[in-house]
Amino acid sequence: MSTFSHLIRFLAKDGKTYYGDAILFPGVTDIAKATQARVIHGDIFGKHDITEQVAEIRLLLAPLARDHVRTVRCLGLNYQQHAKELKMSPPRYPVLFYKPVTSLTGPFDDIPVSAPAQEAEGLDYECELVVIIGKEARDIPEPQALEYVMGYAVGNDVSHREWQLKRGGGQWALGKGFDGWAPFGPGIVSSKLIKDPQALRISTTLNGKVVQDSSTRDMIFGVAKTISFLSQGTTLLPGDIIYTGTPHGVGSGRSPPLWLKDGDIVGVSLEGIGTCTNKVEYAKSRPRL
Repeated sequence: MSTFSHLIRFLAKDGKTYYGDAILFPGVTDIAKATQARVIHGDIFGKHDITEQVAEIRLLLAPLARDHVRTVRCLGLNYQQHAKELKMSPPRYPVLFYKPVTSLTGPFDDIPVSAPAQEAEGLDYECELVVIIGKEARDIPEPQALEYVMGYAVGNDVSHREWQLKRGGGQWALGKGFDGWAPFGPGIVSSKLIKDPQALRISTTLNGKVVQDSSTRDMIFGVAKTISFLSQGTTLLPGDIIYTGTPHGVGSGRSPPLWLKDGDIVGVSLEGIGTCTNKVEYAKSRPRL
């Protein structure tokens, strides 16, 4: 469906922002290590050309510009071992919630923690396989579902358990929807390169220590089943993003809990795609005049 292999959006050393196809050395799969890209012209969801123009990468940005994103859907409790660590039964149907598009941010951006999210402990990490829909889909049978995927990325569904579970009135969005709480990237690997999204190692490091290490094989609802389910009676559009849930090892599942703190460095990685590395940055209170 797509002609790119490793789609990135980046600030180049010439000061311009481009979409590009990352140039990776043989044996390298982590898009975060790319230093150059071939510039892409055209519609990334339709006809586009990978030009011979090679640009030097200064900074990788969120792989999709905000005006190219339609919705950010997310699944909760979608790994068997994650359900076990929370002492919960696996759900019968996918647990769906949404994050605002303003929660999306780049693979190296800071995770901003505003004043309301500093009122109580509970800041948590969640590494996730991220699916990007590439063409309109409705009532899609599961065997055809992957045909509608443009590509895959890795993301962090940053969450605040106090706001999610105690202050949200039963809705999760407040605890997961703050600005910058959905880093993803470091690019989008074409679905033509990842044939089986259920066979990928997925992990998280916190200040260099591994805190999550699993496989997408542990998903309760795999990517194809998820897309098929979400498309029943509801149209999925190009630019829809789906965070597919996190494996075991989250901070809230530990005793005592392991909460993120100001200055922590969180890395989320997915086999064949790469790593997003983000620093937790508490907003400083403003002096009153």
